[in-house]
Amino acid sequence: MNKKGHVLNAILLALGLGVILTVDPRSFEPTVDSAFLLAQKIGQLSLPVVLGALFPDVDTAFGKHRKTLHNLPVLAIFLAFPPVFGNLQFVWIGVATHYVLDMVGSKRGIALFYPLSPQEYNLPTGVATSSKHADAVTVIVTVAELGVLAGVHYYLFSLDVSLADAAASFSAVL
Repeated sequence: MNKKGHVLNAILLALGLGVILTVDPRSFEPTVDSAFLLAQKIGQLSLPVVLGALFPDVDTAFGKHRKTLHNLPVLAIFLAFPPVFGNLQFVWIGVATHYVLDMVGSKRGIALFYPLSPQEYNLPTGVATSSKHADAVTVIVTVAELGVLAGVHYYLFSLDVSLADAAASFSAVL
Protein backbone atom coordinates (compact mmCIF):
# COMPACT_ATOMS: atom_id res chain seq x y z
CA MET A 1 0.00 0.00 0.00
CA ASN A 2 0.98 3.63 -0.36
CA LYS A 3 1.31 6.26 2.38
CA LYS A 4 -2.30 7.37 1.92
CA GLY A 5 -3.46 3.77 2.46
CA HIS A 6 -1.36 3.37 5.60
CA VAL A 7 -2.64 6.67 7.03
CA LEU A 8 -6.23 5.61 6.29
CA ASN A 9 -5.53 2.23 7.90
CA ALA A 10 -4.02 3.87 10.99
CA ILE A 11 -6.91 6.30 11.48
CA LEU A 12 -9.52 3.57 11.07
CA LEU A 13 -7.55 1.32 13.45
CA ALA A 14 -7.38 4.01 16.13
CA LEU A 15 -11.13 4.62 15.85
CA GLY A 16 -12.00 0.92 15.77
CA LEU A 17 -9.64 -0.02 18.60
CA GLY A 18 -11.07 2.82 20.68
CA VAL A 19 -14.51 1.26 20.27
CA ILE A 20 -13.24 -2.27 20.94
CA LEU A 21 -11.39 -1.28 24.13
CA THR A 22 -14.15 0.98 25.46
CA VAL A 23 -17.43 -0.64 24.48
CA ASP A 24 -18.55 -3.95 25.95
CA PRO A 25 -21.17 -5.07 23.42
CA ARG A 26 -22.98 -7.12 26.07
CA SER A 27 -23.68 -4.21 28.40
CA PHE A 28 -23.08 -0.95 26.52
CA GLU A 29 -25.52 1.90 27.04
CA PRO A 30 -24.70 5.17 25.26
CA THR A 31 -24.30 8.09 27.65
CA VAL A 32 -22.35 11.32 27.71
CA ASP A 33 -19.80 9.64 30.00
CA SER A 34 -19.36 6.68 27.64
CA ALA A 35 -18.92 9.05 24.68
CA PHE A 36 -16.27 10.96 26.64
CA LEU A 37 -14.46 7.72 27.56
CA LEU A 38 -14.56 6.60 23.93
CA ALA A 39 -13.13 9.91 22.70
CA GLN A 40 -10.43 9.76 25.39
CA LYS A 41 -9.45 6.18 24.42
CA ILE A 42 -9.30 7.08 20.71
CA GLY A 43 -7.07 10.03 21.60
CA GLN A 44 -4.75 7.78 23.62
CA LEU A 45 -4.52 5.21 20.83
CA SER A 46 -4.08 7.55 17.90
CA LEU A 47 -0.41 8.49 18.35
CA PRO A 48 1.03 5.02 19.02
CA VAL A 49 -1.10 3.28 16.37
CA VAL A 50 -0.35 5.91 13.71
CA LEU A 51 3.37 5.87 14.58
CA GLY A 52 3.43 2.09 14.34
CA ALA A 53 1.46 2.03 11.09
CA LEU A 54 3.79 4.52 9.42
CA PHE A 55 7.13 3.40 10.90
CA PRO A 56 7.91 0.49 8.53
CA ASP A 57 7.92 2.84 5.53
CA VAL A 58 10.86 4.75 7.01
CA ASP A 59 12.91 2.18 5.10
CA THR A 60 12.11 4.09 1.89
CA ALA A 61 14.75 6.62 3.05
CA PHE A 62 17.44 3.97 3.64
CA GLY A 63 17.95 0.27 3.24
CA LYS A 64 15.69 -1.85 1.09
CA HIS A 65 11.99 -0.96 1.09
CA ARG A 66 9.69 -3.76 2.25
CA LYS A 67 12.69 -5.60 3.62
CA THR A 68 14.71 -3.53 6.13
CA LEU A 69 11.76 -2.60 8.41
CA HIS A 70 9.08 -4.95 7.08
CA ASN A 71 10.03 -8.16 8.86
CA LEU A 72 9.36 -10.26 11.94
CA PRO A 73 12.56 -9.28 13.82
CA VAL A 74 11.46 -5.60 13.70
CA LEU A 75 7.97 -6.57 14.93
CA ALA A 76 9.59 -8.52 17.79
CA ILE A 77 11.44 -5.36 18.85
CA PHE A 78 8.14 -3.47 19.02
CA LEU A 79 6.53 -6.31 20.97
CA ALA A 80 9.41 -6.17 23.46
CA PHE A 81 9.40 -2.37 23.72
CA PRO A 82 6.50 -1.88 26.20
CA PRO A 83 7.71 -4.40 28.83
CA VAL A 84 11.17 -2.82 28.76
CA PHE A 85 10.16 0.84 28.63
CA GLY A 86 6.60 0.71 30.00
CA ASN A 87 4.82 2.81 27.39
CA LEU A 88 3.56 2.86 23.83
CA GLN A 89 2.06 -0.61 24.10
CA PHE A 90 -0.07 -0.13 20.97
CA VAL A 91 2.76 0.73 18.55
CA TRP A 92 3.16 -2.98 17.76
CA ILE A 93 -0.46 -3.13 16.56
CA GLY A 94 0.25 -0.38 14.04
CA VAL A 95 3.41 -2.16 12.84
CA ALA A 96 1.68 -5.57 12.60
CA THR A 97 -1.32 -4.19 10.73
CA HIS A 98 1.03 -2.35 8.35
CA TYR A 99 2.57 -5.73 7.52
CA VAL A 100 -0.85 -7.32 7.05
CA LEU A 101 -1.96 -4.51 4.76
CA ASP A 102 1.21 -4.85 2.64
CA MET A 103 0.86 -8.64 2.44
CA VAL A 104 -2.89 -8.89 1.85
CA GLY A 105 -3.67 -5.62 0.10
CA SER A 106 -0.62 -5.20 -2.11
CA LYS A 107 0.65 -7.31 -5.00
CA ARG A 108 4.29 -7.08 -3.96
CA GLY A 109 4.24 -8.35 -0.36
CA ILE A 110 7.01 -8.07 2.25
CA ALA A 111 10.18 -9.93 3.24
CA LEU A 112 8.99 -11.38 6.55
CA PHE A 113 12.24 -13.17 7.36
CA TYR A 114 14.70 -10.53 6.22
CA PRO A 115 17.71 -10.40 6.70
CA LEU A 116 17.74 -14.22 6.75
CA SER A 117 15.84 -14.39 3.46
CA PRO A 118 14.97 -11.71 0.88
CA GLN A 119 11.91 -13.74 -0.24
CA GLU A 120 8.79 -11.54 -0.28
CA TYR A 121 5.45 -13.03 0.81
CA ASN A 122 1.98 -11.90 -0.20
CA LEU A 123 -1.50 -13.23 -0.79
CA PRO A 124 -3.18 -13.19 -4.21
CA THR A 125 -5.75 -10.69 -2.90
CA GLY A 126 -3.56 -7.63 -3.39
CA VAL A 127 -3.83 -4.79 -5.87
CA ALA A 128 -1.24 -2.40 -7.26
CA THR A 129 -0.66 0.62 -5.01
CA SER A 130 -1.73 2.86 -7.88
CA SER A 131 -4.98 0.93 -8.43
CA LYS A 132 -8.31 2.74 -8.21
CA HIS A 133 -9.35 -0.06 -5.85
CA ALA A 134 -6.48 0.47 -3.38
CA ASP A 135 -8.57 2.54 -0.92
CA ALA A 136 -11.42 0.01 -0.95
CA VAL A 137 -8.96 -2.84 -0.35
CA THR A 138 -7.41 -0.85 2.50
CA VAL A 139 -10.82 -0.40 4.16
CA ILE A 140 -11.72 -4.09 3.70
CA VAL A 141 -8.39 -5.28 5.13
CA THR A 142 -8.68 -2.83 8.04
CA VAL A 143 -12.20 -4.03 8.89
CA ALA A 144 -10.91 -7.62 8.85
CA GLU A 145 -7.97 -6.61 11.10
CA LEU A 146 -10.39 -4.96 13.53
CA GLY A 147 -12.55 -8.10 13.51
CA VAL A 148 -9.53 -10.20 14.50
CA LEU A 149 -8.49 -7.69 17.18
CA ALA A 150 -12.06 -7.64 18.56
CA GLY A 151 -12.11 -11.44 18.68
CA VAL A 152 -8.80 -11.51 20.53
CA HIS A 153 -9.93 -8.78 22.93
CA TYR A 154 -13.35 -10.24 23.73
CA TYR A 155 -12.53 -13.96 23.70
CA LEU A 156 -8.80 -14.55 24.31
CA PHE A 157 -7.25 -11.73 26.33
CA SER A 158 -7.72 -8.02 26.84
CA LEU A 159 -5.63 -5.94 24.46
CA ASP A 160 -5.24 -3.16 27.01
CA VAL A 161 -3.14 -5.20 29.46
CA SER A 162 0.60 -5.74 29.47
CA LEU A 163 1.98 -8.38 27.14
CA ALA A 164 3.11 -10.46 30.13
CA ASP A 165 -0.45 -10.50 31.50
CA ALA A 166 -1.80 -11.27 28.02
CA ALA A 167 0.63 -14.19 27.65
CA ALA A 168 -0.46 -15.55 31.03
CA SER A 169 -4.13 -15.25 30.05
CA PHE A 170 -3.51 -16.86 26.67
CA SER A 171 -1.60 -19.80 28.18
CA ALA A 172 -4.42 -20.32 30.68
CA VAL A 173 -6.88 -20.62 27.75
CA LEU A 174 -4.70 -23.26 26.08
